[in-house]
Amino acid sequence: MITKLSIDKIMEATDIVEVVGEFVQLKKRGANYVGLSPFSNERTPSFTVSPAKGIFKCFSSGKGGSAITFLMELEKFTYPEALKWLAKKYGIEVEEILDKPENREEETRRESLMVATAYAAKFFQDSLWETADGQNIGLSYYKERAFTPETIRKFELGYSPDQWEAFSAKAIKEGYKEEFLTEAGLSVKRDNGSLYDRYRGRVMFPIHSITGRVIAFGGRTLKSDKSVPKYVNSPESDIYHKSNVLYGLYFAKKAIRDEDNCYLVEGYADVISVHQAGIENVVASSGTSLTVEQIRLIGRLTKNITILYDGDAAGIKASLRGLDLILEEGLNVKVVLFPDGNDPDSYVRQLGSSAFKKYIDENKKDFILFKTNALLKDAANDPIKRAGVIREVVESIAKIPDSIKASVFIKECSMLMQIDERALLTELNKMRMAKAKKDGQSQQQQQYTPQFHPDQPPPDFYEQFDPSIEPNYADYAREAPPRPDGELQEREIVRLLLLYGNQMIEIDASNNTSTYIGPFIVGMLDDVEFEHEDCKKFVDLYKSQVEKGDLPDDNFFIHQQDKQIVDMTIDMLTPLYILSDNWEAMHNITTNDEQRDLKATIMNGVYHLKKHKVSKILEKLLHDLQHCTVETDIEILQSQYMFMKKVERKIADELGIVILR
Repeated sequence: MITKLSIDKIMEATDIVEVVGEFVQLKKRGANYVGLSPFSNERTPSFTVSPAKGIFKCFSSGKGGSAITFLMELEKFTYPEALKWLAKKYGIEVEEILDKPENREEETRRESLMVATAYAAKFFQDSLWETADGQNIGLSYYKERAFTPETIRKFELGYSPDQWEAFSAKAIKEGYKEEFLTEAGLSVKRDNGSLYDRYRGRVMFPIHSITGRVIAFGGRTLKSDKSVPKYVNSPESDIYHKSNVLYGLYFAKKAIRDEDNCYLVEGYADVISVHQAGIENVVASSGTSLTVEQIRLIGRLTKNITILYDGDAAGIKASLRGLDLILEEGLNVKVVLFPDGNDPDSYVRQLGSSAFKKYIDENKKDFILFKTNALLKDAANDPIKRAGVIREVVESIAKIPDSIKASVFIKECSMLMQIDERALLTELNKMRMAKAKKDGQSQQQQQYTPQFHPDQPPPDFYEQFDPSIEPNYADYAREAPPRPDGELQEREIVRLLLLYGNQMIEIDASNNTSTYIGPFIVGMLDDVEFEHEDCKKFVDLYKSQVEKGDLPDDNFFIHQQDKQIVDMTIDMLTPLYILSDNWEAMHNITTNDEQRDLKATIMNGVYHLKKHKVSKILEKLLHDLQHCTVETDIEILQSQYMFMKKVERKIADELGIVILR
């Protein structure tokens, strides 16, 4: 368990904008920062970060919280894992104490896999640097690729001994469980139950998560035997899903944001060589076809992708159609083609860093124009093939969500293909109409009137949280489930405690009596039982702090480990809409400000909750009266009913309302 002192140091050092900015491209908007949600696919930013409050809120997914919550949601960290990640980032030493055995939680399966892969990464590195075979075979290979010792250590490259059980035997001897070694793909189980090493005799390329933890490996053989696969990669596991991972992204993410561009290559060596040449904003799809999830990973950091192709014409042709996925996600794509027989790895070693950068700058082309030229060259003068090229190019343009950008490409392609622009536009419109018709049913279901959170006022009276961005409600509209009976009143008390609990109000002007709002509300509601789980948790926690003599603020609740409490706190602190100053300043329309008379605001919330609770009691008493047959019990119930009616009238008087029954 991490000590409170360490946690406090981590909290003080953490800058939420800096942390979130490692994973999301943020832009300053007033006092806050906004960006595209990393939790859902959207085109209009609904993700906001408040540096003043130290919180984020994603309106499209409903997620929110502190920097710790962000890491837990994005990387599926546990609470201690998120703290340790932040501690490492800010150079803070973490102090831990052993919890009592009965309270100590077992390590999660996911964390156990992470521990196993971290151990394996160190084993392979030690084998590379500290054994004769590692230096003579593994290190020699890396040096042939012109990788410097600094680069080798940075990417944590290693070597797996050419022995059947070198790794597995040592791992088991040191206490690592067989199930985690096999699930992580580090070891393979024989029919007799013993283990052998999956990567024996291979140079090792660790694959890192976006936060820098080793989650998988790629192992390359150095043998010329064609029956031996060139690469062996980790299988899918709880910590590794290859369609969601880009090789090198951990090392590239800062440069991608800074350069506002991502270079995409094919293999591990390409990434390392190009990175070593000073072009650090480079990643690879790890030997798989580019997936939507991988594109969206890049899209969080930049809207610009540059594909670095080798000179294999057949390979280029096969991948052209797949790159339409990038266009569909609204990203800008450029392509650089290297001379035949060269890939980024070999070409950067051949030219050197400066000449390589110059070649890229002088030879990059927009993907649509590159695709048009490539297909036209193949079609030559065959009219049937040229018609097919036209259709394929227009299909790609139809994927582009930005209509202005699409029209520019139509104009450019009409000149390249020597065909009337109107004909291309006609074909484009046909394709879009056909797609709209095909998707009509699903689009109809999606294009509904946005349902807004019942705790928030209707949008007619408010402006979106960032007035400089035109909101796309479809991105974050979601039908809120109906609130259970009485939850609104209980949530209002939570809101008042959170926003005003540590402020003072005057209770009695004649005696000049004032008190803190938090303890005042707790005392007023001492006889009220909260029914809804998240509200009850919050109020019970608040009461326990008050009883200790503390007045908890919003930061206290933001940094709780209980997700329900954190989610409720963030919802209260970040409403989707805020009242525009224009109502009063420009339109001379005055609105109620609850802070002008805090006492009235507090009493209103308290009495509305009490009124609801009394109404529920009256309903039950009335029901019992209607079904009661024992005369003495009837008299007791009638007496109780009349008493509660008096209480109801007293509350109604306080609220200034009339009870008609």
